[in-house]
Amino acid sequence: MSTPSTATPPGPLSALIFSSRWLQLPLYLGLIAAQGVYVVLFVKELWHLIHGAASFGEQAIMLIVLGLIDVVMISNLLVMVIVGGYETFVSRLRLEGHPDQPEWLSHVNASVLKVKLAMAIIGISSIHLLKTFIEAGMAGGLPTCGTVEALQAAKLWLELGGPANARTCTTYTSAGIMWQAIIHAIFILSAIGIAWTDRLMQNGGNHREKHAA
Repeated sequence: MSTPSTATPPGPLSALIFSSRWLQLPLYLGLIAAQGVYVVLFVKELWHLIHGAASFGEQAIMLIVLGLIDVVMISNLLVMVIVGGYETFVSRLRLEGHPDQPEWLSHVNASVLKVKLAMAIIGISSIHLLKTFIEAGMAGGLPTCGTVEALQAAKLWLELGGPANARTCTTYTSAGIMWQAIIHAIFILSAIGIAWTDRLMQNGGNHREKHAA
């Protein structure tokens, strides 16, 4: 009859190092508070959209809706970091069999979390890039803010009796839009590289297991 094996208790130094993972708990609680701030921001933007829906044009409504989608996607990113990071690096959530357990949480690990975070960042970057294209198109041929041309245009606009809060310049430049598109492409390449590296590591691990068998 075999006796059950008892786990050897860790030494003081090992226990201290292992317990240091709980130092991350305030960080995740802070992210939960940050998500609450994003909820407030979402409600403010939604009220702004509803309140001015009758006077906004199609492009203005589209920009506000894209802003709402941006807030939701950042909130999703926060959920993945909070839940997945806590599950991976701090402690088990013990949600097996829970009806509300997210599908991705059942197989989450550091590699899966990296890929999902990279895809979420690409989605957020896509929304920002689309907003930039729309706002740059709405700006038309307006001069760049801070230049002499912009100051002259603002002065002329006020002399003609135009509203003081009207846009007379733009912060977007061709170089700025180009670099934003380049950075977005770098995000995509980075996500592909992360997914490809993770696949190579999985294939290597499966190959070693088959060879050992």
